[in-house]
Amino acid sequence: MAHQFDLFVLGAGSGGVRASRIAAKHGARVAICEEYRVGGTCVLRGCIPKKILVYASHHQHNISDMKNYGWTTNDVTFDWRTLIQNKEAELDRLNNVYKNLLSGSGVKTYEGTGKLVDAHTVQVGEEKITAERILIATGSSPHLPSVPGIEHVITSNEALDLPALPKRVAIVGGGYIACEFAGIFHGCGAKVTQIYRGDLVLRGFDRDCRKAITDEMTADGIDVRLNSNVTKIEKQEGELICHLDQGEPLVVDTVLYATGRKPNTRGLDLEAAGVKIDDEGAIIVDENSQTSVPNIYAVGDVTNRLNLTPVALAEGHAFADTVYGNNPRVFKHENVPNAV
Repeated sequence: MAHQFDLFVLGAGSGGVRASRIAAKHGARVAICEEYRVGGTCVLRGCIPKKILVYASHHQHNISDMKNYGWTTNDVTFDWRTLIQNKEAELDRLNNVYKNLLSGSGVKTYEGTGKLVDAHTVQVGEEKITAERILIATGSSPHLPSVPGIEHVITSNEALDLPALPKRVAIVGGGYIACEFAGIFHGCGAKVTQIYRGDLVLRGFDRDCRKAITDEMTADGIDVRLNSNVTKIEKQEGELICHLDQGEPLVVDTVLYATGRKPNTRGLDLEAAGVKIDDEGAIIVDENSQTSVPNIYAVGDVTNRLNLTPVALAEGHAFADTVYGNNPRVFKHENVPNAV
């Protein structure tokens, strides 16, 4: 049976876009679908917008130090809304860049959410498209635990789009996302409390570095509460009350949870094609990113192997070279560095 495409990709993030472009470069007929702007977590809800906010937060330290070098800094103000508007303008620009990269490579883009109908058919909206092979690159999303009142919190997604800077922020979590947002909100002028169940932030990093960062965050004015858990969140008269398993309740304006991420596999109808997932919802793949269905592959966060943008890029590139470029190669996940 002749298919409309050689490859159909679900998800136009880092891994999906890279795989699509390289496969098309090798001569494959490629299509991709995306329900939102093109670029994925890194470009739209992670690395890029986060760095813009990080850069903004750093200026508080720069301004406070300027007087030591002869500069006067009277009447310096900060406007969060302007920052968010400019961040959005940059994301719109990058969205167009990625769209042009795809179209320039000969990749057809479908706007909408894709799901599997069978091993060779994807449905986007009301349209069904067939392909010899399917690549799933739908990424991951913030995970919220089962805590009473969890409906009152935000995640990193919403934190990037807040219309106004909250005066008091509680951040739950101790990973790099939690620590980075603690620095962002604190640097922009909010009172920040970070709540973490462990004894030091940044589990998995070198312990000396973890202690140094915890100490520096505390010295800079962030209230880091270790060995603490939120037991309940209440909303009263526009304020949020975080009840902890130790100490007095914490009253804030915003609670941000950064307690891990889950693969985006819900709604893909993977069972329709027989694609197997693990207990966390991640797609099970072999070293070649091949799933339990021979013609269906998966790369990036949706496989929950090593959730970093350069890794998704490398996995997508290796897949395209192996399947379409007559250059079989395996991306090794050992000894991959990361940084905060």
